[in-house]
Amino acid sequence: MDDNQPPSLKKVLIIRFSSIGDIVLTTPIIRCLKQNFPENQIHFLTKQGYQEVLANNPYIDKLHLFSGHLKETISKLQAEKFDYIVDLQHNLRSKQILNCLHVPHRTFKKLNFRKWITVNLKLEVMPQMHIVDRYFEAIKDFNIKNDLQGLDFFICENEQFDTDDLPAVFEDGYVAISLGAQHKTKRIPPQKIVEAAHGIFKPLLLLGGKDCIEEGELIVSELGERVFNGCGKFTLHQSAYFIQHSDCVLTGDTGLMHIAAALHKPIISVWGNTIPEFGMYPYMPLEREKFDLIEVTSLACRPCSKLGYKSCPKHHFKCMNNISSQQIINQINRYCHESL
Repeated sequence: MDDNQPPSLKKVLIIRFSSIGDIVLTTPIIRCLKQNFPENQIHFLTKQGYQEVLANNPYIDKLHLFSGHLKETISKLQAEKFDYIVDLQHNLRSKQILNCLHVPHRTFKKLNFRKWITVNLKLEVMPQMHIVDRYFEAIKDFNIKNDLQGLDFFICENEQFDTDDLPAVFEDGYVAISLGAQHKTKRIPPQKIVEAAHGIFKPLLLLGGKDCIEEGELIVSELGERVFNGCGKFTLHQSAYFIQHSDCVLTGDTGLMHIAAALHKPIISVWGNTIPEFGMYPYMPLEREKFDLIEVTSLACRPCSKLGYKSCPKHHFKCMNNISSQQIINQINRYCHESL
Protein backbone atom coordinates (compact mmCIF):
# COMPACT_ATOMS: atom_id res chain seq x y z
CA MET A 1 0.00 0.00 0.00
CA ASP A 2 1.35 3.48 -0.92
CA ASP A 3 2.24 5.27 2.35
CA ASN A 4 1.31 8.59 0.72
CA GLN A 5 -2.14 7.41 -0.26
CA PRO A 6 -4.50 6.51 2.62
CA PRO A 7 -6.92 3.67 1.92
CA SER A 8 -10.43 4.50 0.76
CA LEU A 9 -12.57 2.72 3.31
CA LYS A 10 -16.09 2.62 4.64
CA LYS A 11 -15.88 0.25 7.58
CA VAL A 12 -12.95 -0.34 9.97
CA LEU A 13 -12.71 -2.88 12.79
CA ILE A 14 -10.43 -2.34 15.80
CA ILE A 15 -9.63 -5.39 17.96
CA ARG A 16 -8.67 -5.23 21.64
CA PHE A 17 -10.16 -7.90 23.89
CA SER A 18 -8.97 -6.80 27.33
CA SER A 19 -8.43 -5.38 29.88
CA ILE A 20 -9.79 -2.09 31.27
CA GLY A 21 -6.59 -0.08 31.06
CA ASP A 22 -5.46 -1.60 27.77
CA ILE A 23 -8.80 -0.76 26.18
CA VAL A 24 -8.75 2.82 27.48
CA LEU A 25 -5.29 3.16 25.93
CA THR A 26 -6.78 2.44 22.48
CA THR A 27 -9.14 5.42 22.63
CA PRO A 28 -6.82 7.93 20.89
CA ILE A 29 -6.77 5.56 17.90
CA ILE A 30 -10.57 5.37 17.88
CA ARG A 31 -10.93 9.14 18.14
CA CYS A 32 -8.33 10.03 15.53
CA LEU A 33 -9.70 7.53 13.03
CA LYS A 34 -13.22 8.89 13.40
CA GLN A 35 -12.28 12.55 13.39
CA ASN A 36 -10.04 12.22 10.35
CA PHE A 37 -12.52 10.03 8.46
CA PRO A 38 -15.97 10.93 9.85
CA GLU A 39 -17.69 9.17 6.96
CA ASN A 40 -16.14 5.84 7.97
CA GLN A 41 -17.84 3.42 10.31
CA ILE A 42 -15.63 2.53 13.27
CA HIS A 43 -16.38 -0.85 14.85
CA PHE A 44 -14.65 -2.27 17.93
CA LEU A 45 -14.35 -5.89 19.11
CA THR A 46 -13.78 -6.58 22.81
CA LYS A 47 -14.69 -9.16 25.43
CA GLN A 48 -18.22 -8.99 26.74
CA GLY A 49 -16.97 -8.34 30.27
CA TYR A 50 -15.36 -5.07 29.19
CA GLN A 51 -18.19 -3.52 27.19
CA GLU A 52 -18.78 -0.80 29.80
CA VAL A 53 -15.32 0.64 29.09
CA LEU A 54 -16.47 1.73 25.61
CA ALA A 55 -20.25 1.69 26.04
CA ASN A 56 -20.58 5.48 25.88
CA ASN A 57 -17.81 6.27 23.38
CA PRO A 58 -19.29 8.56 20.67
CA TYR A 59 -16.56 7.70 18.16
CA ILE A 60 -17.60 4.04 17.92
CA ASP A 61 -20.42 3.20 15.52
CA LYS A 62 -20.81 -0.40 16.65
CA LEU A 63 -19.40 -2.41 19.54
CA HIS A 64 -18.96 -6.16 18.98
CA LEU A 65 -18.75 -8.37 22.07
CA PHE A 66 -16.80 -11.62 22.27
CA SER A 67 -18.43 -14.04 24.70
CA GLY A 68 -16.05 -16.96 24.22
CA HIS A 69 -17.44 -18.51 21.03
CA LEU A 70 -14.87 -17.70 18.35
CA LYS A 71 -16.69 -19.30 15.38
CA GLU A 72 -19.86 -17.41 16.18
CA THR A 73 -17.96 -14.15 16.53
CA ILE A 74 -16.11 -14.68 13.25
CA SER A 75 -19.39 -15.42 11.46
CA LYS A 76 -20.91 -12.15 12.70
CA LEU A 77 -17.82 -10.18 11.75
CA GLN A 78 -17.75 -11.71 8.24
CA ALA A 79 -21.30 -10.47 7.71
CA GLU A 80 -20.13 -6.89 8.35
CA LYS A 81 -17.78 -6.94 5.33
CA PHE A 82 -15.02 -4.80 6.81
CA ASP A 83 -12.61 -2.93 4.58
CA TYR A 84 -9.75 -2.83 7.07
CA ILE A 85 -8.81 -4.26 10.49
CA VAL A 86 -6.58 -2.68 13.14
CA ASP A 87 -5.43 -5.47 15.44
CA LEU A 88 -4.27 -3.94 18.74
CA GLN A 89 -4.48 -7.27 20.59
CA HIS A 90 -2.01 -9.35 18.57
CA ASN A 91 -2.66 -12.79 20.02
CA LEU A 92 -3.67 -16.18 18.64
CA ARG A 93 -7.37 -15.36 18.78
CA SER A 94 -7.06 -12.08 16.91
CA LYS A 95 -4.81 -13.77 14.35
CA GLN A 96 -7.51 -16.38 13.72
CA ILE A 97 -9.99 -13.60 13.08
CA LEU A 98 -7.64 -11.90 10.62
CA ASN A 99 -7.07 -15.19 8.79
CA CYS A 100 -10.80 -15.79 8.43
CA LEU A 101 -11.88 -12.29 7.38
CA HIS A 102 -9.29 -11.90 4.60
CA VAL A 103 -9.19 -8.09 4.52
CA PRO A 104 -6.25 -5.64 4.64
CA HIS A 105 -4.98 -5.14 8.17
CA ARG A 106 -2.16 -4.03 10.40
CA THR A 107 -1.16 -5.59 13.70
CA PHE A 108 0.32 -3.87 16.73
CA LYS A 109 3.79 -5.12 17.63
CA LYS A 110 3.86 -6.14 21.31
CA LEU A 111 7.67 -6.32 21.66
CA ASN A 112 7.33 -9.39 23.87
CA PHE A 113 10.93 -10.48 23.25
CA ARG A 114 12.22 -7.10 24.39
CA LYS A 115 10.04 -7.37 27.49
CA TRP A 116 11.48 -10.83 28.14
CA ILE A 117 15.01 -9.42 27.94
CA THR A 118 14.04 -6.58 30.31
CA VAL A 119 12.48 -8.96 32.84
CA ASN A 120 15.04 -11.75 32.70
CA LEU A 121 18.30 -9.97 31.85
CA LYS A 122 17.44 -6.54 33.29
CA LEU A 123 18.71 -4.82 30.14
CA GLU A 124 17.22 -1.53 28.95
CA VAL A 125 15.99 -2.50 25.50
CA MET A 126 12.46 -1.06 25.49
CA PRO A 127 11.89 1.97 23.23
CA GLN A 128 11.43 5.24 25.07
CA MET A 129 7.90 5.53 23.77
CA HIS A 130 4.46 5.20 25.31
CA ILE A 131 2.35 2.29 24.08
CA VAL A 132 -0.24 4.75 22.70
CA ASP A 133 2.38 6.25 20.39
CA ARG A 134 3.29 2.72 19.29
CA TYR A 135 -0.40 2.00 18.64
CA PHE A 136 -0.35 4.72 16.00
CA GLU A 137 2.04 2.58 13.96
CA ALA A 138 -0.93 0.26 13.39
CA ILE A 139 -2.86 3.00 11.56
CA LYS A 140 0.02 4.51 9.61
CA ASP A 141 -1.68 3.51 6.34
CA PHE A 142 -4.22 6.25 7.09
CA ASN A 143 -1.54 8.97 7.39
CA ILE A 144 -3.08 10.01 10.70
CA LYS A 145 -1.07 11.99 13.22
CA ASN A 146 -1.60 11.75 16.95
CA ASP A 147 -3.67 14.75 18.06
CA LEU A 148 -2.01 14.57 21.51
CA GLN A 149 -5.36 15.04 23.25
CA GLY A 150 -4.78 12.00 25.44
CA LEU A 151 -7.18 9.24 26.41
CA ASP A 152 -10.99 9.18 26.44
CA PHE A 153 -13.44 7.84 28.97
CA PHE A 154 -17.08 8.90 28.71
CA ILE A 155 -19.09 8.50 31.90
CA CYS A 156 -22.68 7.40 31.35
CA GLU A 157 -25.08 10.00 32.74
CA ASN A 158 -27.31 7.40 34.38
CA GLU A 159 -24.27 6.01 36.23
CA GLN A 160 -23.38 9.27 37.92
CA PHE A 161 -23.44 9.16 41.71
CA ASP A 162 -24.38 11.96 44.08
CA THR A 163 -21.23 12.92 45.97
CA ASP A 164 -23.47 14.39 48.68
CA ASP A 165 -24.10 10.80 49.78
CA LEU A 166 -20.53 10.62 51.01
CA PRO A 167 -19.83 11.47 54.68
CA ALA A 168 -19.79 15.18 55.51
CA VAL A 169 -16.02 15.18 55.93
CA PHE A 170 -15.73 14.68 52.14
CA GLU A 171 -17.54 17.93 51.27
CA ASP A 172 -14.32 19.91 50.90
CA GLY A 173 -12.61 17.43 48.63
CA TYR A 174 -10.97 14.03 48.87
CA VAL A 175 -8.25 11.78 47.50
CA ALA A 176 -9.41 8.84 45.40
CA ILE A 177 -7.34 5.69 45.93
CA SER A 178 -7.43 2.71 43.58
CA LEU A 179 -6.87 -0.47 45.59
CA GLY A 180 -7.55 -2.99 42.86
CA ALA A 181 -5.40 -4.50 40.15
CA GLN A 182 -5.65 -7.77 38.27
CA HIS A 183 -2.29 -8.84 39.73
CA LYS A 184 -1.64 -8.32 43.43
CA THR A 185 1.99 -7.37 42.90
CA LYS A 186 0.66 -4.19 41.26
CA ARG A 187 -1.43 -3.25 44.30
CA ILE A 188 -0.34 -0.71 46.88
CA PRO A 189 -0.25 -2.56 50.24
CA PRO A 190 -2.96 -1.39 52.69
CA GLN A 191 -0.37 -0.64 55.36
CA LYS A 192 1.49 1.66 52.97
CA ILE A 193 -1.74 3.60 52.45
CA VAL A 194 -2.29 3.78 56.21
CA GLU A 195 1.25 5.10 56.70
CA ALA A 196 0.76 7.79 54.08
CA ALA A 197 -2.74 8.72 55.27
CA HIS A 198 -1.40 10.06 58.59
CA GLY A 199 0.30 12.85 56.64
CA ILE A 200 -2.50 13.59 54.15
CA PHE A 201 -4.89 16.37 55.17
CA LYS A 202 -7.80 15.30 52.92
CA PRO A 203 -10.11 12.28 53.46
CA LEU A 204 -9.68 9.14 51.38
CA LEU A 205 -12.16 7.38 49.08
CA LEU A 206 -11.16 3.78 48.36
CA LEU A 207 -12.12 2.31 44.98
CA GLY A 208 -11.89 -1.25 43.71
CA GLY A 209 -13.84 -4.43 43.11
CA LYS A 210 -15.30 -6.91 45.54
CA ASP A 211 -11.91 -8.56 45.87
CA CYS A 212 -10.64 -5.38 47.56
CA ILE A 213 -13.36 -5.08 50.23
CA GLU A 214 -11.30 -6.77 52.93
CA GLU A 215 -8.26 -4.59 52.23
CA GLY A 216 -10.48 -1.53 52.33
CA GLU A 217 -11.97 -2.51 55.67
CA LEU A 218 -8.49 -2.97 57.09
CA ILE A 219 -7.64 0.60 56.12
CA VAL A 220 -10.91 1.90 57.60
CA SER A 221 -10.23 0.08 60.87
CA GLU A 222 -6.92 1.93 61.14
CA LEU A 223 -8.07 5.41 60.06
CA GLY A 224 -11.76 5.67 60.95
CA GLU A 225 -14.17 8.20 59.45
CA ARG A 226 -11.51 9.85 57.29
CA VAL A 227 -11.87 6.89 54.93
CA PHE A 228 -14.85 5.69 52.92
CA ASN A 229 -14.55 2.15 51.60
CA GLY A 230 -16.20 2.17 48.17
CA CYS A 231 -14.72 -1.17 47.13
CA GLY A 232 -17.40 -3.44 45.70
CA LYS A 233 -20.04 -0.70 45.99
CA PHE A 234 -19.74 1.10 42.67
CA THR A 235 -19.82 0.31 38.96
CA LEU A 236 -16.86 1.24 36.77
CA HIS A 237 -18.62 4.41 35.63
CA GLN A 238 -19.53 5.40 39.18
CA SER A 239 -15.91 4.90 40.20
CA ALA A 240 -14.88 7.10 37.28
CA TYR A 241 -17.37 9.73 38.44
CA PHE A 242 -15.76 9.79 41.89
CA ILE A 243 -12.34 10.04 40.30
CA GLN A 244 -13.54 12.96 38.19
CA HIS A 245 -14.63 14.85 41.32
CA SER A 246 -11.56 14.05 43.42
CA ASP A 247 -8.63 16.35 44.12
CA CYS A 248 -6.16 13.72 42.94
CA VAL A 249 -5.77 9.96 42.50
CA LEU A 250 -3.36 7.56 44.20
CA THR A 251 -3.05 4.35 42.22
CA GLY A 252 -0.87 1.45 41.22
CA ASP A 253 -0.43 0.32 37.62
CA THR A 254 -4.18 -0.21 37.14
CA GLY A 255 -7.09 0.41 34.80
CA LEU A 256 -8.37 3.22 37.03
CA MET A 257 -5.00 4.93 36.58
CA HIS A 258 -5.69 5.19 32.86
CA ILE A 259 -9.27 6.33 33.46
CA ALA A 260 -7.90 9.03 35.77
CA ALA A 261 -5.56 10.11 32.98
CA ALA A 262 -8.48 10.21 30.55
CA LEU A 263 -10.32 12.48 33.00
CA HIS A 264 -7.25 14.76 33.30
CA LYS A 265 -6.87 14.24 37.05
CA PRO A 266 -3.60 14.67 38.95
CA ILE A 267 -2.15 11.17 39.48
CA ILE A 268 0.33 9.72 41.95
CA SER A 269 1.29 6.46 40.25
CA VAL A 270 3.02 3.86 42.44
CA TRP A 271 4.87 1.03 40.69
CA GLY A 272 5.56 -2.42 42.10
CA ASN A 273 6.81 -5.36 40.06
CA THR A 274 6.18 -3.67 36.68
CA ILE A 275 8.01 -0.62 35.38
CA PRO A 276 6.97 2.53 33.48
CA GLU A 277 9.51 1.66 30.78
CA PHE A 278 7.06 -0.92 29.45
CA GLY A 279 5.18 2.12 28.13
CA MET A 280 2.03 1.92 30.25
CA TYR A 281 2.43 4.95 32.52
CA PRO A 282 -0.31 7.65 32.60
CA TYR A 283 -0.76 9.01 29.10
CA MET A 284 -1.14 12.78 29.35
CA PRO A 285 1.10 14.12 26.56
CA LEU A 286 0.19 17.80 27.04
CA GLU A 287 -0.10 17.61 30.84
CA ARG A 288 3.11 15.93 31.99
CA GLU A 289 3.05 18.03 35.16
CA LYS A 290 -0.15 16.26 36.26
CA PHE A 291 1.34 12.91 37.19
CA ASP A 292 4.17 11.56 39.32
CA LEU A 293 5.80 8.15 39.11
CA ILE A 294 6.90 6.65 42.42
CA GLU A 295 9.01 3.50 42.35
CA VAL A 296 11.96 1.73 43.95
CA THR A 297 14.59 1.72 41.22
CA SER A 298 17.45 0.01 43.07
CA LEU A 299 16.09 -3.55 43.26
CA ALA A 300 17.94 -6.22 41.30
CA CYS A 301 14.76 -8.32 41.08
CA ARG A 302 12.65 -5.62 39.44
CA PRO A 303 10.89 -5.97 37.05
CA CYS A 304 10.05 -9.58 37.83
CA SER A 305 7.24 -9.83 35.26
CA LYS A 306 5.72 -7.88 32.40
CA LEU A 307 2.31 -8.39 34.04
CA GLY A 308 2.39 -9.47 37.67
CA TYR A 309 1.86 -12.26 40.18
CA LYS A 310 -0.52 -13.25 42.97
CA SER A 311 2.31 -12.62 45.41
CA CYS A 312 5.96 -11.57 45.39
CA PRO A 313 8.16 -14.39 43.98
CA LYS A 314 10.91 -13.36 46.40
CA HIS A 315 8.50 -13.22 49.37
CA HIS A 316 9.65 -9.74 50.45
CA PHE A 317 7.65 -7.43 48.13
CA LYS A 318 10.29 -4.71 48.52
CA CYS A 319 9.17 -3.05 45.29
CA MET A 320 6.07 -1.86 47.17
CA ASN A 321 7.06 -2.17 50.83
CA ASN A 322 10.14 0.06 50.31
CA ILE A 323 8.14 2.83 48.62
CA SER A 324 8.58 6.12 50.46
CA SER A 325 5.38 7.02 52.31
CA GLN A 326 6.69 10.57 52.66
CA GLN A 327 7.04 10.90 48.90
CA ILE A 328 3.40 9.84 48.51
CA ILE A 329 2.36 12.35 51.18
CA ASN A 330 4.29 15.20 49.59
CA GLN A 331 2.83 14.67 46.12
CA ILE A 332 -0.76 14.18 47.31
CA ASN A 333 -0.68 17.25 49.54
CA ARG A 334 0.81 19.31 46.72
CA TYR A 335 -2.07 18.42 44.41
CA CYS A 336 -4.64 18.93 47.17
CA HIS A 337 -3.27 22.39 47.97
CA GLU A 338 -3.40 23.30 44.27
CA SER A 339 -7.09 22.34 44.19
CA LEU A 340 -8.02 24.73 47.03
